[in-house]
Amino acid sequence: MTNNITDKLRLPAEWEPQEAVLLAWPHELTDWNYMLDEVRTCYNEIAHAIVKYARLIVIAPDCSAAKTMLSDISSDKVSFHDIDTNDTWARDFGALVTLANDNRYIVNDFKFNGWGLKFAANLDNLVTRRMMEQGALTGIYNNCLGFVLEGGSIESDGKGTLLTTSECLLSPNRNGDLNREQIEARLCRTFGAQRVLWLDHGALDGDDTDSHIDTLARLAPDDTILYVRCDDSADSHYENLKAMEQQILNLRRADGSPYNCIGLPLPDPIYDEDGERLPATYANFLILNGAILMPIYGQKQKDELASQIMKVVFPAYDIIGIDCNALIKQHGSLHCATMQFPA
Repeated sequence: MTNNITDKLRLPAEWEPQEAVLLAWPHELTDWNYMLDEVRTCYNEIAHAIVKYARLIVIAPDCSAAKTMLSDISSDKVSFHDIDTNDTWARDFGALVTLANDNRYIVNDFKFNGWGLKFAANLDNLVTRRMMEQGALTGIYNNCLGFVLEGGSIESDGKGTLLTTSECLLSPNRNGDLNREQIEARLCRTFGAQRVLWLDHGALDGDDTDSHIDTLARLAPDDTILYVRCDDSADSHYENLKAMEQQILNLRRADGSPYNCIGLPLPDPIYDEDGERLPATYANFLILNGAILMPIYGQKQKDELASQIMKVVFPAYDIIGIDCNALIKQHGSLHCATMQFPA
């Protein structure tokens, strides 16, 4: 850490006040190239929804295309920064910001290695430093590049509890020299947490992330856990998600009481042109200042049910559905494409 921080650190919950949200705009050198217009239409919808509730930061090697599509948004609501990227999954290479108890802003820059060396990530791994250099992010820079961590792999309740999955964080191609206890200690030290809850079950077909927590289970206000539930015994996910559900129901709050656990429907199967099932999930929602951006998939009954559940959990929030059929073609969804920064 470039500055000596001795105060209490805290990783805010996503539902706490936010300053801005990051989007990495799709460009010709990404895997989106073959469907660029389609995915940019989706990003355009996400961007216009975000700016109603928070400031937007857009990065791309050349932001001219984004500036054209977002030209109707006032300059005080959006900023553009020309920064090279391999891809657009800002959740996983974006900075994870902690707050010290005197409200100092700690910009934690973890190593991103393409989800366990699956894909090129040399440019994405530099994004946080480039954002600091350009003033897109300000605060105390904390060099965490000796530790591989993606934002989609952890959830925080803002009160000292983290939720994660063992399949992802214990992947040998991430931090293979560390065991569970050592990784847990590192997380607690960096994020000021007192405990880490691990899920050992749960995976979605077509998921490249090794079971990121934000595809499976999310922490929510009032000690609530929203999780993907599968009740169809003929579905390929059934046994794994049932095992995950049982583990979630057995989790306990810091005081020993059970969580309020609420299941989200699993979308009906969606396949790509090669017949591979895509990782559609309603758990991949983004919490904003007063709104939930929720992925939907053109499945009227299940889209509406997921929206109704969100309204129960977030009664004071606007629930906004965003068609994410374009995003799942590259095996991600709405939360994966964004990264919020706390106020």
